[in-house]
Amino acid sequence: MARTVLRRREVEARVGLKKSDLYARMAAGEFPRPIPLGARAVGWLEDEIDAWVTARVAERERRQGAAR
Repeated sequence: MARTVLRRREVEARVGLKKSDLYARMAAGEFPRPIPLGARAVGWLEDEIDAWVTARVAERERRQGAAR
């Protein structure tokens, strides 16, 4: 099974966060960690990023349902 790897700028565009926000959330355990691609390159697995976004949407819907 082939998995797609996203580079940082692609991740930023997908989730709407900048580099410092991504790394702060990773340090807090709130965002997927990258995988090493080379000596100075990392990437994120697309399915993990998609799952993170899906979880944010579910959280929003849960909160909206609880507020009713």
